Amino acid sequence: MKRFWTGIIVLSSLWIAPSCSSVTKSDKTQVSGGESQHTDHQDNMSSQHQGHSMEHPGDEAKTNITTQAKLTTPKNLLPNQPVNLVINVQDTVGKSIDKFDTFQEKLMHLIIVREDLATYDHIHPTYKGNGRFEVSANFSTPGNYSLFSDYKPSGQNEALSLMQVKIPGSIPLPKSLEKFEKTKVISNTKVNLDVANQNIQAGKEVTLNFDIKDAANNQPIKDLETYLGERGHLVIVKSSSPLTVNDYIHAHALKNSADGQIKFVTNFPQPGTYKLWMQFQRRGKVGTADFWVNVV
Repeated sequence: MKRFWTGIIVLSSLWIAPSCSSVTKSDKTQVSGGESQHTDHQDNMSSQHQGHSMEHPGDEAKTNITTQAKLTTPKNLLPNQPVNLVINVQDTVGKSIDKFDTFQEKLMHLIIVREDLATYDHIHPTYKGNGRFEVSANFSTPGNYSLFSDYKPSGQNEALSLMQVKIPGSIPLPKSLEKFEKTKVISNTKVNLDVANQNIQAGKEVTLNFDIKDAANNQPIKDLETYLGERGHLVIVKSSSPLTVNDYIHAHALKNSADGQIKFVTNFPQPGTYKLWMQFQRRGKVGTADFWVNVV
């Protein structure tokens, strides 16, 4: 039996389960810039959708349009195997959105996390035209996964959509929250998280500083390279179940930081536990340092 749960939240929350066809196609929609509404589907499950756009300084002159993103996956979903994903971006009457603006060097950024935030992937679907994006993803273990799709219809504000995929099998037991460690070593690079205000308060601006040092000599590195047009990228997701677009934050690195430092200014909208993934590039390789923080 195939069931769908949708969430019209700028994104459409999709739940994909195995079906009798060779391809599972979701009727769940993701909506950007729309108002909350309820839609009844033929299986009598009702879904709620809400609009969500990513606004940045200077976007005031741009307008929002309402879009929906529909996800198609193969029937048989297996852990640790390539999975071909198709994402179709449309307006609310089903017409394809065919033009997108490049931002951070790509037309779409797709962030994939397991519901317990134990796994993270940042990939970039290829645009095939007529609103269709394709990409191969790998879901390392069984579990419920959230896919945050970030795209920008031409001339519009950046939009965020959420889709959810279930990989069948025995879900691994959750690990501890790593006791909020503040130092991680990735290959030959040591990353230390320094929070300007040790007590992070919800709704207040906070500076997150990442000190990047060479693990061999503990000296600030001077060979950071631009990654996707920025000094570094920071994705933050609040620990909650189920995840929604309101749990997602994408921060941009400040310009002209000192050697060996990547700084971000952001705010956490609600109290709770959040996971941070900071990505940087050195010697042609992208490193990802993950941290937990508590927000009061």
